[in-house]
Amino acid sequence: MNGTPAKPRGRPRSFDRDIALERAMEVFWKLGFEGASLHDLTEAMGINPPSLYAAFGDKEHLFLEAVERYQAKHGAACPYTDAATAREAVERLLTYTANEFSKACNPRGCLMVMAAITSSTSSAKLQSALAESRAAGRARLKARIDQGLKDGELPRGTDTGALADFYATILSGMSLQARDGATRKRLLATVAGAMRAWPDRPARASKRLTQKPVASPRM
Repeated sequence: MNGTPAKPRGRPRSFDRDIALERAMEVFWKLGFEGASLHDLTEAMGINPPSLYAAFGDKEHLFLEAVERYQAKHGAACPYTDAATAREAVERLLTYTANEFSKACNPRGCLMVMAAITSSTSSAKLQSALAESRAAGRARLKARIDQGLKDGELPRGTDTGALADFYATILSGMSLQARDGATRKRLLATVAGAMRAWPDRPARASKRLTQKPVASPRM
C-alpha cells in the first residue's frame, strides 16, 4: 500500500450548504415537517435529491439541522434571562416573540411549535430530539423564575414549574394565533393579558408607626 490518500468518490459539491440549510429551514418553518415534500425542499434549496441525501443524510436529519439553526438564529437572539427581574425577563421574552411571530419577512409563528404539531409520523429519534429541545427551553424559563423566587420577587411557595408551564403555553398559543393571521398589536395584547397573571410581588413588612395612646375623656 502507498501513502497516497484515496480520492473522494462522486462529484464535488457545487452548492453552498449553509444557504441551502437556511432555505430548508424556511420551508419547514412554513409547511412543517410532514407538509414539506422532498420536491418543496430541493426546489427551495436549489439542489437535486441525491445532493440533499449526500449533504444532509435524509429528511429527518435535514429537519433536525434546520431546527438547530432556527434556535441559534431566532431563539437565542433574545437574551431575556439577563433582565433585572424574573417578571421583566418573561415579559421581554413574550414581547420579543410577539414581534418575531408577526414579522412580514418571516413565516408566521414558531418553527418549534410547527414541529410539534406536524411530526406525528416521524421516527422515535426525531420525536425524542424535539421533546428534549422543548424541555430545554422550558427548563431555562423555569430557572429564571426560580431565581426570581429566590430573590424574593415572588410570594413564598409559588409553584415555579406551573408558572413556567403557563408562559410556555402562552408562547405556543401566540404561535398558533400568528399562523391564523393575528397582528402584532393583537399578539402584544395577549402579552399584556398574560403578564397580568404574574403573581403579585410580596409586600415588604412596613414599619409600624408608634402612636401615643389617646387619653380617654374624663367623665
